[in-house]
Amino acid sequence: MAVLAHPDDESLGLGGALAHYADTGVETYLVTATRGERGRYFDALRGDPGRPADEEVARAREAELRAATAVLGVRDVALLDYRDGELDAVDTTEAVAKIVAHMRRVRPDVVVTFGPEGAYGHPDHIAISQLACSAFAAAADASFGEGEPHRASKLYYFGWPAQLWELYQSVFKKLVSVVDGVERQANPWPEWALTTYVNARPHWETVWRAVQCHETQMAVYGKLDGLAPSQHELLWGEQYFYRVASLVNGGRAQERDLFEGLR
Repeated sequence: MAVLAHPDDESLGLGGALAHYADTGVETYLVTATRGERGRYFDALRGDPGRPADEEVARAREAELRAATAVLGVRDVALLDYRDGELDAVDTTEAVAKIVAHMRRVRPDVVVTFGPEGAYGHPDHIAISQLACSAFAAAADASFGEGEPHRASKLYYFGWPAQLWELYQSVFKKLVSVVDGVERQANPWPEWALTTYVNARPHWETVWRAVQCHETQMAVYGKLDGLAPSQHELLWGEQYFYRVASLVNGGRAQERDLFEGLR
């Protein structure tokens, strides 16, 4: 189960892993906190960046999310119905309870979310990381909320080493988030800190198709069309993670599978 903030997080951040595991028969699930109604918007039919009401953007981006996850083979998509850009101001107990309900419904072995830095300091990414981690613990607590408790075996953050960030930002521009007047930007993870590598290179074309489903965002993704196949393969096929918690394995040897210790 991936617990993320916006439509397109699943394709840009985790598309390779989702496609890889779906192809190997693992049931994959997604919880997305918002419909991305305040994100960038490009109308491909009109060919201009005119912006409709937030509600229309939300409908368009939800449709794109569902199309992309179908391409990636995701079994089920759940939306938490929070407002884009306001995730760090929601009622924490309520939000954690919503995520717990989905964890207890699905009963995943592995949970994946953003790292504590939110990729490039995005407040929604940071908030969903905190909420997902709290829900990971609360789902196993019989005294929290309703439903049968469930203890997932592993929790991961996804991250990028320096070479992937360099390629990513050469395509998408420098990723910057200005919060409370302070500029935040992406910082790659040290390679030694990334505990897990998943080779999703055979699925890069699937991920690229999923990314293209997010049509309202393609004005931002335009440079992707000019990438060589080898660059696409690197961008979508190299997936790195930090193992936050595991009940089934440990140590400093790099994993090659999110399910290591479970198979």
